[in-house]
Amino acid sequence: MLSLRMELPCWCLLLLSCLKSLSAHNDFFTSIGHMTDLLYTEKDLVTSLKDYIRAEENKLEQVKRWADKLDSLTATATQDPEGFLGHPVNAFKLMKRLNTEWGDLESLVLSDTTDGFISNLTIQRQHFPTDEDQTGAAKALLRLQDTYRLDANTISIGDLPGVKHKSLMTVEDCYELGKIAYSDVDYYHTELWMAQALKQLDQGEESTLDKVTVLDYLSYAIYQQGEIDRALEYTKKLLELDPEHQRANGNLKYFEFQLEKQRKAAEAEGEKQKERGKRETSEKKKKPKKKASIQLIPERKKYEMLCRGEGIRMTPRRESRLFCRYYDNNRNPMYVLAPVRQQDEWDRPYIVRFLDIISDKEIERVKQLAKPRLRRATVHDPQTGKLTTAQYRVSKSAWLTGYEDPMIEKINQRIEDLTGLEMDTAEELQVANYGVGGQYEPHFDFGRKDEPDAFKELGTGNRIATWLFYMSDVAAGGATVFPDVGAAVWPQKGTAVFWYNLFPSGEGDYSTRHAACPVLVGNKWVSNKWIHERGQEWRRPCALNETE
Repeated sequence: MLSLRMELPCWCLLLLSCLKSLSAHNDFFTSIGHMTDLLYTEKDLVTSLKDYIRAEENKLEQVKRWADKLDSLTATATQDPEGFLGHPVNAFKLMKRLNTEWGDLESLVLSDTTDGFISNLTIQRQHFPTDEDQTGAAKALLRLQDTYRLDANTISIGDLPGVKHKSLMTVEDCYELGKIAYSDVDYYHTELWMAQALKQLDQGEESTLDKVTVLDYLSYAIYQQGEIDRALEYTKKLLELDPEHQRANGNLKYFEFQLEKQRKAAEAEGEKQKERGKRETSEKKKKPKKKASIQLIPERKKYEMLCRGEGIRMTPRRESRLFCRYYDNNRNPMYVLAPVRQQDEWDRPYIVRFLDIISDKEIERVKQLAKPRLRRATVHDPQTGKLTTAQYRVSKSAWLTGYEDPMIEKINQRIEDLTGLEMDTAEELQVANYGVGGQYEPHFDFGRKDEPDAFKELGTGNRIATWLFYMSDVAAGGATVFPDVGAAVWPQKGTAVFWYNLFPSGEGDYSTRHAACPVLVGNKWVSNKWIHERGQEWRRPCALNETE
């Protein structure tokens, strides 16, 4: 005997419906005519039952293919989780799978008999990434595309520098990126990714998406960028595939009308030009074009250029004044017999790097302590002086105090010994881990004059200096750059960089404005110590000249 479930399959519902309709006749045995009707009803039910079985088999085959694919993928990914997720495409696809595709799988197998799996999946999905996560990962890919000048095909085929786990994007992945850009009224990226989806469809990639849907988005995105002739071209391609497409037919007439209007306007302008004659003077023709000055380049462009390893270069004369040395901080007892290696990274502002300054064992301990506490990174709101999350800082951070673990206290003491600055008034050690495309846009570490309450609640004055540990190598991207002066400091595991944010007079050094470039490939871990003014009065005395 088969027991009926609470949610009856479609063939059971059909059986009940048929039996209900036939029951009106009753006493089937009394009439062969009525009995023959039962034979046809049974035949229809068997056909429906076979359809149901085939549908269930197809469903299970889909689930099996999905499980096999995910089994292979997760086996590879879990061998090196941080390395795998260091590839931004892998991180995006993980967000997409857990937020969207596992939900589709849940819907697919809801009528299956494995209720334990369904209930477990439903419970687990409460803790899966949200739409916000999927959108955030998608926008990170777009940010990487812009910063590092990558074309859509390069990202789609996973051909990124330093990748360990190459990952391909499907038509659906490209389409998803285009749709997210479209929702953000970003028609430039909508065009790039819809064009990539169309290209992969043209190359014969199997997909549940059709060209009509992609062309619809593509033509509209191109139109929104003012290229009506190209929008018309793609609209015609759409109508070749679907002549009855209502919106495309309307767009076709509108685009043709707009192009004709532009043509007439151009002709009228040409006639006016003939009437006015050419009035250009020879002086204007000979006027030399000014070369673009680096000072005129917007900060965002300079920031992105430095992230790519381009931009301002230090002169050979200045570069010749940079040295590397063994450093003991004026014969500090801790480092007289074993001085540390120090190298100059930049001259103005003066940035130095300490090499092999934190061990792998210490790094792992710091990460172990920080991981359970990692939360979305916060910044100081210049209006309120309080900590708040910001879209321009894509990372998670945690704060570690010296009394929690002897190793943290040991690290704090090391910073004090090498800088000669008091750590009792410094902020706790902040540990940060950057996500997919993780970055921190240009900012100052110190509070400016228009932010008098920036660190008021600490009561320790302004941030006099910054110490930054690099706790991982980064395969590509992730540099610390100073856009105003052109400095770029690249992550190197086990090293730390140090610079002063304030002049000895207490005035802010505006050349220390810096940024953390988006991580293109890899996993970036850093920890930093923000050192404050109070307690440094005798360790770094004030100067009479504010820039001395």
